[in-house]
Amino acid sequence: MYKNSRGRPGAVLAAATVAQFVVALDMSVVNVALPAIRTALGFAPLDLSWVVHVYALTFGGTLLLGGRACDLYGRRRLFVLGLAVFGLCSLAGGLAQAPWQLIAARAGQGLGAAAAAPAGLAMLATTFAEGPRRVRALGVWSAVNAAGGALGVLAGGLLTEYAGWRWVMLINVPIVAAALALVPAGVPAGTQPARRERLDALGAVLATGGIGLLVLGVVRTDTLGWDSPSTLGTFAGAAVLLAAFVLAETRAAAPLLRLGLLRSRWVAGANVLVFLAASGQFTAFYFVSLYMQQVLGMGAAATGAAFLPFSVGLVTGTIVATRVTATHTPRTSLVPGALLAAGGLTWFAFISPDGGFLTDVLGPSVITSIGAGLVLAPVAAAATTGVAHREAGMASGLMNSSRQLGGCIGLAALATVAVHRTGTATDPAALNDGYALGLATAAALFLLAAVVAIGVLPRRRAGTPVPRSAASAENRLEGTPS
Repeated sequence: MYKNSRGRPGAVLAAATVAQFVVALDMSVVNVALPAIRTALGFAPLDLSWVVHVYALTFGGTLLLGGRACDLYGRRRLFVLGLAVFGLCSLAGGLAQAPWQLIAARAGQGLGAAAAAPAGLAMLATTFAEGPRRVRALGVWSAVNAAGGALGVLAGGLLTEYAGWRWVMLINVPIVAAALALVPAGVPAGTQPARRERLDALGAVLATGGIGLLVLGVVRTDTLGWDSPSTLGTFAGAAVLLAAFVLAETRAAAPLLRLGLLRSRWVAGANVLVFLAASGQFTAFYFVSLYMQQVLGMGAAATGAAFLPFSVGLVTGTIVATRVTATHTPRTSLVPGALLAAGGLTWFAFISPDGGFLTDVLGPSVITSIGAGLVLAPVAAAATTGVAHREAGMASGLMNSSRQLGGCIGLAALATVAVHRTGTATDPAALNDGYALGLATAAALFLLAAVVAIGVLPRRRAGTPVPRSAASAENRLEGTPS
C-alpha cells in the first residue's frame, strides 16, 4: 500500500503540464533546425538524422523503466531527477561544438524525459481521484502536450531563423527551471511505497533492449530500407527480447509491467488508440511541413507560423473533449474525434503542387487538429481508469511508450509509403503525390482508431465503481484484502 500525501493539486497540475510541454516541444522543435545544425557542426549527411533518432531511441526505450521506477522510488524524486537531467543535457546540446556532443546531449534528453514524463502523469493520476476532476486535469495535461508538439515546429522555425539553431536546445532550460520551481510549492514528497519492492532488473534489461532495438530498426529504415538484412536482423532481435520480457514478467514477483493490467479494456483500448492517433498526428506534422517547404516553397519561419491554426485546433479539441468526458463516457468524444481527424486528413490528401496555404492547408489543419484534440484528452483518462495508485507510474509509462512507438513506427512506415510513390523524382509534383498518399494512409489510421474505440472500450462511464466481484479479483491479484 502507499503512503500518499496529495499536496496542492494546482501545483501538481502546473508542474506536470509545464514538464510535459517541454518534453513534447523537444520532439519537434529540432526538426526545422536540422539544415542549420548540419552546416554549423559539420554533420555528415547520413549522421544528421541521429539528432532526431537518438532522442526517440532513448526516450522510447526507457519509458517503461522510468514509469516503474517512479512507482518504486517516488514520483516526485523521479520527476525532479528526470527534469534536471533533461535541462542539463539541453544546455550541453546548446553549447555543443562537435556532432558527437550534440548527439550525446540528445540521448541524455531522452533519458531525462523518460523519467519525467511518466512521473508527471502518474502524479496527476494519484492526486486527482477518478471522475470529473481527474478528467479535467488530464484534459489540461493533454492540451498542453498537444500544443507543445505543434508549437515545436513554430518555435523551431522562428528560433532558427532569428536567434540561431542553438536556441532550439537552450529554450528548454528556462522552461525546465520553471517546472522545477513549482515542485516545492505543493508537489508531495511522500508519494512512495511503504514497503520497498526491488526493481525488476531482468525485465528492465529485456524491455529496454527490446524496445530500443525496435525503435533502432524503425528509424534506420530511411537509409537501409525495411527488407535489408540489417533491418530484419534488428527486428528479429527485438522480437526475441520482447518475447523473453513477456515470459519474464509472468514469473517476476514485482514485474516492470504487470501483464494483468492489460486485461483492463480501458488500459488496453487506450494504448491501442494512442498508438494509432500518434501515428496519424506525427505523420500529419511531418508531411504537411514538407509540403509547405518543398512544394509550396515556404521558409522555416513561415512554415512554423502556418502551424498556429493546428495548435489552436488541438487545444480547442482537448477543451471540448474534457467537458464531454466529465459527464459522458470517453467514447462520446473519441469516436467523433477520430472520424473528424480522418476527414481532415482525407481533405489533406487532395493537396496540389499548385496550391497554397489558404486553399490546401488552413481548412484541413483546423478539422484534423480539432479531431485529434478530441481523441488525445480522453485517451489519457482512459489509460489510467481503474489503475491502483501503486501502479500509476506503470500505466503512465505504458501509455507514453505506446504514444512514442506509435509516432516513431507510424511515421517511418508512412514515410516509406510516400517514398515508394515518389521514387527518385524530386520535382514538386512527384513529392506532392508521395505526401498526399502518406496523408491518406494517416486518415485510415484514425478510422481504425474509431473502430477500436467502438469495439474495445467499455460502455460504462469512466470512474464508475468497479463491480465487487471484479474488485475482489483485482485485490486478490494485487495481494490486498478485498
